[in-house]
Amino acid sequence: MSTSLAQWFTTPLGRYLLSREQAYFDRTVADIFGFHALQIGLPECPFLAQSRIVSRWTLDYDAPAALIADPHFLPFAENALDLIVMPHGLEFTDNPHLMLREAYRVIRPEGQIVIAGFNPFSLFGAKRYFGRAQSSPWDGNFIALYRLKDWLALLGFDVVGGRLDAYVPPFSTDKWLHRFAFFENAGDRWWPIAGGVYFLRAMKRVAGMRVITPAWNRHAQREKALAPATRAREGLTTHRHRSN
Repeated sequence: MSTSLAQWFTTPLGRYLLSREQAYFDRTVADIFGFHALQIGLPECPFLAQSRIVSRWTLDYDAPAALIADPHFLPFAENALDLIVMPHGLEFTDNPHLMLREAYRVIRPEGQIVIAGFNPFSLFGAKRYFGRAQSSPWDGNFIALYRLKDWLALLGFDVVGGRLDAYVPPFSTDKWLHRFAFFENAGDRWWPIAGGVYFLRAMKRVAGMRVITPAWNRHAQREKALAPATRAREGLTTHRHRSN
């Protein structure tokens, strides 16, 4: 999958889309901090290039990924990673739920995941549906944005950012892509849900915690809290005695 999709990114339409995706990832990962970051899929594309995280890896089934592994069974302990970027991995797997669950497992609490996906409700989705093409990326299983948000929420992620992009019709030549470049601004304004790709940024939710203090500390806190009321009662009693 990754190899054929990477090859498609060398076509005119692929280069156009890649430049816009690279710009989004560059801006986004630069503001995410931590110690360990992982890119799952498309190791040919340096989507972590602008990350300030020192330890960064790419992972895929084959080279040139730094880590050769199955993305459904990541070779990391629980809560080990601060950031995962997943460019178009979910569309080209038979089990996207498992891939997301595995990502959730290895991300630490308050760690983040950034996902790029093709939007089925767009001109890209229409080309896939009506074109009956068997080549990448049209042979992928495009996942609706609302469905992906539901999956993330069920796992325990909170969506904290994202956007849609690539409103231009999916032409195969540079000439026509440039002619319709005005669709980017127009689409973002007039049909914002119809971008060819979407980006989602989500944070791993932190489970609620209740801090239990020692009994002696609770007793001291209770006395401190009741002190104003006690002083008020004493003042009221003194005032009554003086009145009498």
